[in-house]
Amino acid sequence: MKFNPVIEHLKTYEPGKPIELVVREFGIDPKDIVKLASNENPKGCSPKAAKVVADAASLMYRYPDDSMMELKAALCQRFGISEKEIIIGAGSDQIIEFLCHAKLYGGAKILQSEVTFAMYQIYAAACGASVIKAPGLAHDLDAMYKLYKEHEPEIIFICAPNNPTGDCLDLKDIENFIEKIDENTLVVVDGAYQEYASYKDPNKAINPADLINKFSNTIYLGTFSKAYGLGGMRVGYGIASEHIIKSLYKLRPPFNVTTLSLIAAVESLKDSEFVEESIKECFEQMNSYIEFAQKFGIKVIESYTNFITYILDGINDSTFIADALLRQGIIVRNLKGYGLNAIRITIGKENENQRFFNAMQELLKTGK
Repeated sequence: MKFNPVIEHLKTYEPGKPIELVVREFGIDPKDIVKLASNENPKGCSPKAAKVVADAASLMYRYPDDSMMELKAALCQRFGISEKEIIIGAGSDQIIEFLCHAKLYGGAKILQSEVTFAMYQIYAAACGASVIKAPGLAHDLDAMYKLYKEHEPEIIFICAPNNPTGDCLDLKDIENFIEKIDENTLVVVDGAYQEYASYKDPNKAINPADLINKFSNTIYLGTFSKAYGLGGMRVGYGIASEHIIKSLYKLRPPFNVTTLSLIAAVESLKDSEFVEESIKECFEQMNSYIEFAQKFGIKVIESYTNFITYILDGINDSTFIADALLRQGIIVRNLKGYGLNAIRITIGKENENQRFFNAMQELLKTGK
């Protein structure tokens, strides 16, 4: 059977290993597995959100409200935008897919940082587009601008904070970059981890309303999968000028977000205390990772997210470390697929983090 030839060259996105797979492969009791690979909130979701979902479980036979008016209204109140400036997706990555289908045709190109969220490249390549990458671990905006002038891409992706490294650009640098971009080039500012960055450093904080009011060619992406702890519900959103949103709606399938997902997202937005406490605890626990890295001479990328990246050059091989930890029931993300000898670790609960430190210390001391 013949398929679109571009599929042959696509790399399959590899998510963090699920607990169920580790149970099957290694026979480890689920309660002994520590999952620190998928940047989930270790506190889970808001108890209030969990309760309203449980109370509404009997509604799952009904199609969701396809207007999504309640969630849109809550987001509009949160960000000071209008309902015509927002689109809801099954995760923010679905909106990335919409954007690629909307803009990439006839030999199109995208521009991104060399090490960033893998789905930008996958969705773009699926549309037959070329992918231009600015070299380096972090977003080098000067290099990106040179490549922009040379290649004239249809879409530019900026991940702030960046996944999988955790670094984050200052807002002023992002705005100075976008000011130089032609209005027909779409600039995607992916703020999946913005709740963490804005808590840690106001210079990193992005106000979506301000951004799209300044730049009509820009879309801001947000998600409920990280700080809000709703990764399993798959809810994301895009905020942009009305003419961009109107075009994206033509690509949105009906009922793309479930009834229970919408209910959970609305309630989660109300529980700001839960989110703030989760972020506060995350950065408190992250200090232990920084201290551990300093003790063993591991290079750390300063993180503005709920994960931290250990560069293992001169220390050990990231594949060996990740696999050895996995056999002990500790799941981390090996970044070898990104061309890095590094591992990415989600900041977990204190006892989960200690499990990692104990196992990692033994590996570094014994090499096995």
